[in-house]
Amino acid sequence: MTEARMRTMVRTGTPTGRHAALRRRLLYAVRGYPVQPADRSGTGPAACTQQDRADKVRLCRSCGRKTRRGRHLMKIGGPGPGLRPPHRTQTAAGPPPGNIGGLSTALQNAVDKPLMPKFGNHVQIDIIEKGEVGGRLSTVEMEGKHYESGGSVIHPLNLHMKSFVKELGLNARSPNENLVGIYNGDEFVFQESEWFLVNIFKMIWNYGLNFLRMYMWVEDMMDKFMRIYRYQTFDFSFSSTESLLHAMGGNDFTTKVNVTIDEVLQKAGFSQRFIDEIVAPTMRVNYGQGVDVNGFVGAVSLAGTDSGLWAVEGGNNLVCTGLLYASKAQLVKGTVTSVQEKARPTKSGDTVKLYEVNYETDQGPSLGLYDIVIIATPLAKEITNIKFLDFDLPIEASKPYQQTVATFVHGQINASFFGYPKPSQFSVSEILTTDAPKLFINSIGTVSPVTPESESPKSSDTKVWKIFSPEPLTDEQLRLLFESYHAVIVKKWLAYPQYNPPEKLPPIILHHDIYYLNSIELAASAMEMCAISAKNIALLSYHRWYGQDGQIDQEDLAERLKSEL
Repeated sequence: MTEARMRTMVRTGTPTGRHAALRRRLLYAVRGYPVQPADRSGTGPAACTQQDRADKVRLCRSCGRKTRRGRHLMKIGGPGPGLRPPHRTQTAAGPPPGNIGGLSTALQNAVDKPLMPKFGNHVQIDIIEKGEVGGRLSTVEMEGKHYESGGSVIHPLNLHMKSFVKELGLNARSPNENLVGIYNGDEFVFQESEWFLVNIFKMIWNYGLNFLRMYMWVEDMMDKFMRIYRYQTFDFSFSSTESLLHAMGGNDFTTKVNVTIDEVLQKAGFSQRFIDEIVAPTMRVNYGQGVDVNGFVGAVSLAGTDSGLWAVEGGNNLVCTGLLYASKAQLVKGTVTSVQEKARPTKSGDTVKLYEVNYETDQGPSLGLYDIVIIATPLAKEITNIKFLDFDLPIEASKPYQQTVATFVHGQINASFFGYPKPSQFSVSEILTTDAPKLFINSIGTVSPVTPESESPKSSDTKVWKIFSPEPLTDEQLRLLFESYHAVIVKKWLAYPQYNPPEKLPPIILHHDIYYLNSIELAASAMEMCAISAKNIALLSYHRWYGQDGQIDQEDLAERLKSEL
């Protein structure tokens, strides 16, 4: 089972010296990821200093490219004559106040990585971040060992995450092979066996062919989902989350966002018992909610029951720190407070419109001027309080985010709480729960450290258990769940939106050059979903910067690319 979880602002300085071209900086408004701030003095090449006062072509002293009157003439990633990429790009990550971190740096840097080859190596990226880099990819330390506390496993077809891990030279590890039981508050309605044939018999006996049909249903959904990677390989982008979903799965995907997963599966012919006893527990462990979530996020959740799930050895947040370092971005410790559009004069007498981004640091208030702003933090009042001055955003108040509490306990499970008088008869090590009012947990299961142990752990009744619940567990509830325990760590998350279809998806384009990465979370919140959104915004901002409308919101891409191949 999975606990699927998952900026660009360009700052422009005034021309100095003999260089008439504006210095551009690209700013990312993200939420955060763990790494030391980069050295500001050595990031990116110096701004071009060669201004041609006549009409003849000269070479830029910094990049060696041809210029006329300070303007680059050669194409970089496709801009036409006279157009040039931003010279310096700053990424500012505006983390939300409160107990939730930002999106994974891996996801944020999914925007950074396409930007560098697209806009050119002159782009300087700054990330403004208040807390730890990594956000919802995080670990906790218990008794000298680290355990995943946020996004824990990755689907084998999550191609962006696989690519990140490969490029960074990280290693994959397989999660625990736990026997799963489904508990309804009184008894186990389904309990997995070590024997494959026994499990097949139980599935057919209890649910007929629903499991087989579910496998085929998820496979069909994944076939459509995989189209986005081909589109992004060919640099196509989408200006809204609706158009992105439609390009992947047509009306099927866009319709799923507006109905519940319960309605979707009933219409597909699945039995109500299967939905209540198998699907609902999957939603509860992955999203802390029941089968009233929208059908698309429900499908993403069910994909997490597939085989071949994996994680990163040492912790999934290593992808975040690695990509942040690889992007050569500058990390600024601060909190973004406001964004305001400003007009600035140029030496040629023209004006350029920029965004003034104000943020607070330990040294006091600071600000930067940017061409492009990408907001990669949920615009929910309990998470962030960024003010947008002098213009209205085309977005309603964001939905509240769902609180999920992860509690780690090193102790001995109380088998009698789950109806087993003898601990020796208790064989399951991961327990999911149905939507029963009397239950105060969503799931409980054993976990292993993110770094494989060199020696096999000694046989013991005490293990490290990870419990998901909507509220912090009381001492009385812990005593009900465990016969004994000697270590407890609690981690609260505002992990994902409260899904309640029909969903009104926020726009991706909030202003002329302000983009909203987290729009996609209202469709489905997951690591790979945010990586896809980040790549889309990197491409979208590039195409809009250079007026390449033919790469935006194109229809029938699946058929067009099939014919071209």
